[in-house]
Amino acid sequence: MTETITVIPGDGIGREVVPVAISVLDTVGDFEFEEYDAGDAVYEETGEALPAETRQAVAESDATLFGAAGETAADVILPLRSTVESFVNVRPARAYPGVDALRPETDIVFLRENTEGVYAGHEDRLSEDLSTLTRVVTDSASRRLAEFACEYVEGEGFTVAHKANVMRETDGRFREAVLDVAEERGVPTEEVLMDAFATQVCLDPAQYDVVVCPNLAGDVLSDLAAGLVGGLGLLPSANIGEERALFEPVHGTAPDIAGEGVANPVATVSSAAMCCEFLGHDEAAERVRQAVLEVLADGPRTPDLGGEATTEDVERALLDRL
Repeated sequence: MTETITVIPGDGIGREVVPVAISVLDTVGDFEFEEYDAGDAVYEETGEALPAETRQAVAESDATLFGAAGETAADVILPLRSTVESFVNVRPARAYPGVDALRPETDIVFLRENTEGVYAGHEDRLSEDLSTLTRVVTDSASRRLAEFACEYVEGEGFTVAHKANVMRETDGRFREAVLDVAEERGVPTEEVLMDAFATQVCLDPAQYDVVVCPNLAGDVLSDLAAGLVGGLGLLPSANIGEERALFEPVHGTAPDIAGEGVANPVATVSSAAMCCEFLGHDEAAERVRQAVLEVLADGPRTPDLGGEATTEDVERALLDRL
């Protein structure tokens, strides 16, 4: 049966890199693509950053590939993640041969809780000089993330990054729930304070393999790791739900280069590989990853990686290898 993938290019370079990923997916599989709008441009036209028909399409499709959103990002990506009932954000950060990386030994997967924390909290402006933010952490969401982590590592173990020494009731609850599940499953764990992790991952990233984090910490720490491997243009991500998933590059709209045709499509193409894997097409996923490896090693490379190639040049090189 042909799977349906909802495609949302969004804003900025999202509109340039998503078509590359579609070309790649079209080469390795039999998918049906349905394109919908979301982001700043559609908001200016309709007053809605995420139209109801887009959200409905995401809810009904097998998977969704998203590009990027600008000023309306919070009004787009958070509801999209909610629509697929995503409880974990999988963010690999790895260095590639041929890419100038600060820490070429880096190969880390961040498993980020995707439904709670400050991003799902409620902000209030109580007065002219006082604002508050409510943070939500539950045992159920933390345990569900931990169960996913235990299955993901296949018994090999993972690191829990948190700030439970200060945020005792929220990160403390997260820490306790994750460690309890790991102990029940017989999965070895280590733990590290998130600020200490920020230092240690720069000094010795090879000590980390899979890192389980609360929502905000996972967002910040995975972006930090991007700096170790060559930039945000390389990092894919998957928002996994029980039945559906949303795939997106970690980078944003990059307004400084949008429209110039030099955006790096690797993060989006790698997100497409994760999409293949989610849909059960492991061989196709591996073909895409191998093509990415070869292009990054041999070129052509876009300017963010020190090259002079255009987005189209990289697309052509990927398709040639596939």
